[in-house]
Amino acid sequence: MGDQERIEIGLEDADAENQAKARALSSPLRMRILRLCAFEARTNKELADLLGVNPGTMLHHVRTLVQTDFLAAEPARVGRQGAREVPYRATGLSWRTSMPGGGPVLVETFLQQIAHLDPDELDITWLGLKLNAEHKAELEDRLYALANEFKERGPDADGETYSLFTALHPDENPPSALTP
Repeated sequence: MGDQERIEIGLEDADAENQAKARALSSPLRMRILRLCAFEARTNKELADLLGVNPGTMLHHVRTLVQTDFLAAEPARVGRQGAREVPYRATGLSWRTSMPGGGPVLVETFLQQIAHLDPDELDITWLGLKLNAEHKAELEDRLYALANEFKERGPDADGETYSLFTALHPDENPPSALTP
């Protein structure tokens, strides 16, 4: 096999891997699993109970996330009734994985996450901005840097869990006929 053939096979493998990762992140349920396993390792049964899903269905989703390296198994432990349990923890790979076309999945995941919150528990900011390309790029860079700074700090031992969702998008707000 020549070098060119090896390169082409490597590209095909990388493409298949990227497609598998994209499919793994295409489910709001799997996104919620990753959130639940971000700070604490959880078993298939614990995840099924927390998300109100059949354990068999949950096992399919957990295996998908393990096969794509979004979840990692921790050492098995003995459960409450003496059964062997395998806890899983999110690897953080989803933070660095591009999700082209993933906006609807993230929005649906967000809506599922907040569905049962008391309105007073949700702090929302929504504002309109009018930015040139340079200032838009600056805003994007600064938002990413700030979010990444807090992510890289790691969890506070005495902290409570929160979720942060931001969306920067073009606003369908055409100029007024009176605007010069």
